[in-house]
Amino acid sequence: MARGKLRIYLGAAPGVGKTYAMLSEAHRRAERGTDCVVGFVEHHDRPRTEVMLHGLEQVPRRQLEYRGATFGEMDVDAVLRRAPAVALVDELAHTNVPGSRNAKRWQDVRELLAAGIDVISTVNIQHLESLGDVVESITGVRQRETVPDEVVRRADQIELVDMSPQALRRRMAHGNIYQPDKVDAALSNYFRPGNLTALRELALLWVADRVDAYLNEYRSEHRVSRIWGSRERIVVGLTGGPEGRTLIRRAARLAEKGAGGEVLAVYISRSDGLTAASPKELAVQRTLAEDLGGTFHHVVGDDIPAALLDFARGVNATQIVLGSSRRKAWQYVFGPGVGATVARESGPDLDVHIVTHEEVAKGRGLPVARGGRLGRTRIISGWAVGLGGPAVFAVLLNTVDLGLANDMLLFLAVTVAAALLGGLLPALASAAFGSLLLNYFYTPPLHRLTVADPRNIVAIAIFVGVAVSVASVVDLAARRTHQAARLRAESEILSFLAGNVLRGETGLEDLLERVRETFAMESAALLERASDVDPWTCAGRAGFGPSLERPEDADVDMPVGDHMALALTGRVLPAEDRRVLAAFAAQAAVVLDRRRLREEAEQARALAEGNRIRTALLAAVSHDLRTPLAGIKAAVTSLRSDDVAWSEEDQAELLQGIEEGADRLDHLVGNLLDMSRLQTGTVTPLIREIDVDEVVPMALGGVPEDSVDLDVPETLPMVAVDPGLLERSVANLVENAVKYSPRGHRVLVSASAMAERVEVRVVDRGPGVPDEAKDRIFEPFQRYGDAPRGAGVGLGLAVARGFAEAMGGTLNAEDTPGGGLTMVLSLRAALPGAEPLPPGRPEAEAAEPAEPERQTSC
Repeated sequence: MARGKLRIYLGAAPGVGKTYAMLSEAHRRAERGTDCVVGFVEHHDRPRTEVMLHGLEQVPRRQLEYRGATFGEMDVDAVLRRAPAVALVDELAHTNVPGSRNAKRWQDVRELLAAGIDVISTVNIQHLESLGDVVESITGVRQRETVPDEVVRRADQIELVDMSPQALRRRMAHGNIYQPDKVDAALSNYFRPGNLTALRELALLWVADRVDAYLNEYRSEHRVSRIWGSRERIVVGLTGGPEGRTLIRRAARLAEKGAGGEVLAVYISRSDGLTAASPKELAVQRTLAEDLGGTFHHVVGDDIPAALLDFARGVNATQIVLGSSRRKAWQYVFGPGVGATVARESGPDLDVHIVTHEEVAKGRGLPVARGGRLGRTRIISGWAVGLGGPAVFAVLLNTVDLGLANDMLLFLAVTVAAALLGGLLPALASAAFGSLLLNYFYTPPLHRLTVADPRNIVAIAIFVGVAVSVASVVDLAARRTHQAARLRAESEILSFLAGNVLRGETGLEDLLERVRETFAMESAALLERASDVDPWTCAGRAGFGPSLERPEDADVDMPVGDHMALALTGRVLPAEDRRVLAAFAAQAAVVLDRRRLREEAEQARALAEGNRIRTALLAAVSHDLRTPLAGIKAAVTSLRSDDVAWSEEDQAELLQGIEEGADRLDHLVGNLLDMSRLQTGTVTPLIREIDVDEVVPMALGGVPEDSVDLDVPETLPMVAVDPGLLERSVANLVENAVKYSPRGHRVLVSASAMAERVEVRVVDRGPGVPDEAKDRIFEPFQRYGDAPRGAGVGLGLAVARGFAEAMGGTLNAEDTPGGGLTMVLSLRAALPGAEPLPPGRPEAEAAEPAEPERQTSC
């Protein structure tokens, strides 16, 4: 069965119209006779979106119970049984309710596609996994619901649903996105113009990159070599000399002048290793290019101008930046140089910039190994000298009689020259041709190919032997030099590979891209299978071109073990290149294993953390929660007993014990629930501006009145916090300080302003905590020192820090001068004109009815 096609409507923020566009497309297809059904669409009580559902068949949702509430999720089995041509599945990044068929909705979509059903879905740019940190830095919101980028990239069609921030805010103000009671909070938080503009730019750039990938794939499939200047890409040609830094900076300035400009620094080394740059200098230039937002590439090519132009056309570059030649004036007799050649052959679509620098005309200054494999020019010159030289000497010596010995020395000199220029074959041909000419013109009988004097035969034989010997020595030296140069080139590439590993560049796709660039291939893929009879699967791929199902389908395949192979397409590699390719293949296998081990370690770490939390919860329930329950139970049983006549004082004491046990139990359960919310990421701060002196006094209700001194000036600036979370954090800190303070010493709670922060300090005179334990006391279920079991489950400080960080603040421990411990709670001040940036979900989303991981896109 053919796999279904996936179409995704991508938006920058909730409310831009993704669901509406998806439903409009469904109506268009239904009018054409296509069998369309609604697998899951959330209209969020938006009238216009709800109207668009009319006339479309909807598959009934599956109802699931979770935490005492009922939720509706897409019934994947029902959609598969219905088997429509097209299914509409909204909110691709949604997390399903526990008990569903899959944990994530994109996994449901994957099953539908595998069944041959086309799927139309929606997603917001902030839900892409790779952009989580970027979105959090912009909006202050950490998205818990994400979808892997690869799922979206593999979509057959991605359509951007765009809307300007001003238009989206107008839609919000008119009540077309959220209910009226949530509009003000949304407009002042998540839907601020700056946030929406940044998210819109992210969406546009992401789609532009995807379009660029489509373009490169099309150019590769259709063998388009002509430059299409869809965006500015600037290739910097590096020689490894010190001028490279100047060129990279110049290219970065050129890229800044155009939107979306890219800088690609490329160093081209010969395959025979005859020229080698300083690895240290290349490392410096690589770092500079990456710091300026560019990329560094290492390409192997014997013809440097051709390799540079091929690379530029391959990446669809629009400009090339080269440095002025460092050759001296006399060196131009050997050719025009790389810059002039590239400028002449670049064509009309590729601009070439020649940049001056301080190293112009100072000489190359690079180590050059000469005498490697003979090039075409030298071989042609050797044949010309080897065959033309004897003929010229034969004509000239017919006019001058120098004697046979001198004639043979001249012909031998020509043969040696042919050997030095062209190697073995031209020298052998020169020796044979010269010996015939010597026999015909200069040994009696003349003008016959016979020799009368035996001494002349010996002379000619010696002549041929010397010529062959010299030619063999020259050819052997050239071969040995080439082998040494080849090994040097291989060591340079392997050193480059090792450098990538040491720098931490161990991404499989990045490594495969390096393989593809190094060997000038179209694509590189790492294939694997579980056994000899299982089909091959692709573990990673770089480049473009048709997908590979087996290593045998590739132009080059390098086995890695029994069930893994590195496959390349584009051209057939010579055998001498396979040794380096084997090193890349082995490294790719190591990178893949390391990635999987890292994933397994993360899963094991999560399981271990979960087990630790569960064990601690069980310990808390078994003792810390049972102790107050036992006290309450005993007091209630005593009061209900008819055998004892309790006095009013005894009854009051028993009732006080019940009240204290209930308060203690309430506090323990509250901390457990708060810690559970923090562990699952469901803490939703409602940020607003408030005075510290309004919140802190309310946090002191749970401690004795004479145990705390309060010093909170009324002149402090307002803070941007959630009042409830701040009160709970301060209450936990004060309770902890009172618990460990010596009798007769009061706890000081003070507040002060520092720059753009407001600090609340809770100071005690207790035993204090050593520096190495100051971070550990904030971990869940930690008691420092000899704290008794009845002192709590060790969650108070962990909850306080979690709430502080949820509000964008910090909580740290310091030593109290003179002894004791000071808890410093730092909060963001609400400065005049500043807009608070809550790190939790936006208030508009927080105000939605509580349901598990429900995204709020349209």
